[in-house]
Amino acid sequence: MLKPTQKNPYQLYLVADQNCLPKDTSLIDAVEQAILGGVSIVQLREKTADTRTFYQQAVAIKTRCQLHDVPLLINDRLDIALAIGADGVHLGQSDMPCDIARQLLGDNKIIGISARNVTEAVQAHQQGADYLGVGAVFGTSTKTDAKLLDMATLVEIMDSVDLPIVLIGGINETNLPSLQQQLHTQKISVAGVAVVSAILAKDNPFHASQQLRRLLNQSLIFRKN
Repeated sequence: MLKPTQKNPYQLYLVADQNCLPKDTSLIDAVEQAILGGVSIVQLREKTADTRTFYQQAVAIKTRCQLHDVPLLINDRLDIALAIGADGVHLGQSDMPCDIARQLLGDNKIIGISARNVTEAVQAHQQGADYLGVGAVFGTSTKTDAKLLDMATLVEIMDSVDLPIVLIGGINETNLPSLQQQLHTQKISVAGVAVVSAILAKDNPFHASQQLRRLLNQSLIFRKN
């Protein structure tokens, strides 16, 4: 899949982490239900499984994503992304540098970079990132060491780089309206929001995704392209 150009794939961004699932729930099935409910891009994150298990899981999820024409990114692991032919990767500040990842992946793959400040954002832009994951917007149980983002920093980042911004960190159906109001007040337009437990911790990922998508579609602060 080529990098997205005319449509915004980032509006409802699912970070697929099996540690968030209810008991006896399949990550593969939960991801597919989330896609059917409105998720527009999936990032597969796996911090504990061995490489063989991660590879097999990634192959299975890629099949579901391709079925619904939804891009699949791999968190951190360029080897897994290359092995399965994923649509790209998402890298943190301690992972492979963006410019090296670009050399390995080629120009037609998506590379997202986590950025917490202007310095990290500008460096990612200069090294060829396609989008930035910026946060944490709210406190989150999936990353207990994440520092909270203030609106002033977000404004600085957006003034410094011309890249799609995906907000991440504790975003859910309860606090999304207040986030939208803050962004509207600051006259900020972002590409979308990334969620984990707001979808995967629910008993019905399809319904959870639908609800979030409905809230996003009602807002004027999310870029349509």
